[in-house]
Amino acid sequence: MRLDIGFDNDDMRHVRIDREPERAPQREALQKEPLVEPGPLDRRIQELKERAVGSHYPNIPRRHYEHRQTPEISRTPGERHVRPRHHLQPGLSGLRLHQEEKILLGEVGRFRVITVKDAAQTLYKGDERALRSDLRFLRKTDLVSVDIVNARRDGRGRSIERIEVITLTRAGERQAKMSNTFPPDQKLYHGLVKPREAEHDAQIYRAYKKEWERIEKQGGSNPRVQLDFELKSQVQRAVHAARKAEPERDLLEIKQQVAAAHELPVVDGRIQIPDARIEYDLDEGSRTGHSDIEVVTAAYHPGHLRAKAQAGFRVYVSGRDAATLTAKIEGEHHLLDHILAL
Repeated sequence: MRLDIGFDNDDMRHVRIDREPERAPQREALQKEPLVEPGPLDRRIQELKERAVGSHYPNIPRRHYEHRQTPEISRTPGERHVRPRHHLQPGLSGLRLHQEEKILLGEVGRFRVITVKDAAQTLYKGDERALRSDLRFLRKTDLVSVDIVNARRDGRGRSIERIEVITLTRAGERQAKMSNTFPPDQKLYHGLVKPREAEHDAQIYRAYKKEWERIEKQGGSNPRVQLDFELKSQVQRAVHAARKAEPERDLLEIKQQVAAAHELPVVDGRIQIPDARIEYDLDEGSRTGHSDIEVVTAAYHPGHLRAKAQAGFRVYVSGRDAATLTAKIEGEHHLLDHILAL
């Protein structure tokens, strides 16, 4: 049986034409939808595009200072004045940096790692708010990294202290070289290499500040810092070259010769290398000198401490490690005479 609903072919054609505009948006929406989920490469490309959009220096918010007529920098905590950002002359890379930021990059580069606390106290005169503002800018320009690491335990109890540390990126190392004037052979570092040793390595900077204060009072100037990374590399290359040239030669004799060439002591047949060496000028550059510093911790055994003392290093220890270390060398009180407080 045929059902007649009262429409001829022309009417049906008109109905389909009238309904077409309603379906068109649906087809367009379907065409816009991706057929498959974006893969890792698509997501990485999108991430790089978003990062590139926000990587222009002028678009990064900076800390603002009230403009004053006097150009001096206030050194009282909580109130600091520097020239506004638009008054600063661009560096070699076109990036405008405050003087404190330039010094911060240079100091972190020389010592590889510095704690936020030490940077605030020594470089920003206790103004931690200004430091953190600068760190936000330096992180957004990919010049520094700020990481939180665990402090060592070493018998300090079960609680774990968290420490904020600053390191340079590869770009930050290049910027530090452009923004500061270093001796030609001053080596800079970037990256957090050993997080477990970050607390100890950061204390080297604190020991340097104390030692350099003493050296300056004696007329020292133009400091140059060598970390143990650099000293060890020089010594190992020299020993290897000597052994290769004279395979039959006594190893201890080679060590003594290499140590003498680098002005390092030999104790119990081992070349003693400090955590850092500070080289400096005396008498307006007519003479030079150096001071070797070592930061000891609660993990040091009496034998290690004895070797460092015999080497003539300037030995420093933090207050948190001093009590445990003192208990370990209770029977050798003379070693305490060689330990300085950080």
